[in-house]
Amino acid sequence: MRHIPIVILGGGIAGLGASLRARELEQYAVIFEANSSAGGLLDNFIVDGFRFDNAVHLSFASEPAVRSIFDRTPYLTHPAESKCFNQDVWLKHPVQNNLFPLSAHRKVELIKSFLKRPDIAQIKNYEEWLLSQYGEEIALNWPIAYTYKYWDTPPNQLSINWVGNRMRRAELDEILFGAFSSETPNTYYTKEMRYPKVGGYKSFIQSLIDEANIELNKRAVRIDQICHRIYLENGEIISYDKLVSTLPLPILVGMMEDVPENVSKSANSLEATSIDLISVGFNVALDLDLWFYIYDEDIYASRAYSPSKKSTNNVPEGCSSLQFEIYQRGRKAKYSPEQLKENVLYAIKKMKIAKDNEIVFMHHKRLDWGNVIFDVGMEENREVIREYLVKGDVRSCGRFGEWDYLWSNQSFISGYKVI
Repeated sequence: MRHIPIVILGGGIAGLGASLRARELEQYAVIFEANSSAGGLLDNFIVDGFRFDNAVHLSFASEPAVRSIFDRTPYLTHPAESKCFNQDVWLKHPVQNNLFPLSAHRKVELIKSFLKRPDIAQIKNYEEWLLSQYGEEIALNWPIAYTYKYWDTPPNQLSINWVGNRMRRAELDEILFGAFSSETPNTYYTKEMRYPKVGGYKSFIQSLIDEANIELNKRAVRIDQICHRIYLENGEIISYDKLVSTLPLPILVGMMEDVPENVSKSANSLEATSIDLISVGFNVALDLDLWFYIYDEDIYASRAYSPSKKSTNNVPEGCSSLQFEIYQRGRKAKYSPEQLKENVLYAIKKMKIAKDNEIVFMHHKRLDWGNVIFDVGMEENREVIREYLVKGDVRSCGRFGEWDYLWSNQSFISGYKVI
């Protein structure tokens, strides 16, 4: 049995943040990563010379601690501008501020509905929040429709604690201006997106990977939190003084011994999305948007982005690429890879993005964990688990360790502060 003072489960950005802090404190820590490479959701993969990230990643980090790491890597900057596709019409994001391409009759309907939006004194769920913000017509046609695609959950079952500045609040002046003019200002929550010139988004954290003690292909399967032991899938047993976990809370609790029934019940109630990625390579340099949202129900993907727009280094010379993200609640796949590819091909034709003979390949990859789902009442169950882990001196961090809607910069800070 090996003894390691600090064991960190998971080699994503949160685990790397914890490892960095341990080094700064001159404490010995080892990361155990189940996969054959580190990086977690920030990892990437290559298909026929085309590089794809694990879903869309762009940095707008402002924290000095994060920038001091990320800025070691030469990067490109992009304006934070995106598009929305809905029934053969391309609109600037956010839709409510960019109604200009719609017919005059439709604009009148939407604005009248906005003016009649309900004033709800105590908002109980996300659906009520959307209706009170945008009115019925805007809400139903865009954010509510998108909720079913991105969260795979009815909006009246979601809380609003995750919203923050992720959704642009509705302002009458902005709506009216965007109905009369296409020259609307960018109201996104950040003005600039950064991306490495070479090597994909993972390049931002490559120095952390290089400096950390990481053991790959080492999957933890059981935790004895009383005796401070980790049991690995390969039969190794590791004893530890401190345990830091970035694993999803349901997975972590499921590996622990003698967990109280109420804690197990709370863990089993937590839900997250999984993501199917369909990555597409093109043999021509198409003029593609950095990323865009898709509202049509007959297209499974809710969002797509262009790796070649992020950096031309992601594709062979003269080529371009897109990656489509299909989200669903839970881990069980809803569609087969072939069904997803067929639907993405349909989407490419419907959106008039490319011709059949310009498509080199379509590649499928599945990520079991995408985003935490903020079901109404989730926070109470999350708190039960957090309190139990604190009592057992298990430190949990990162998006799925905190069970929160954390961006990569926030996940790094989460790991860094946990030591």
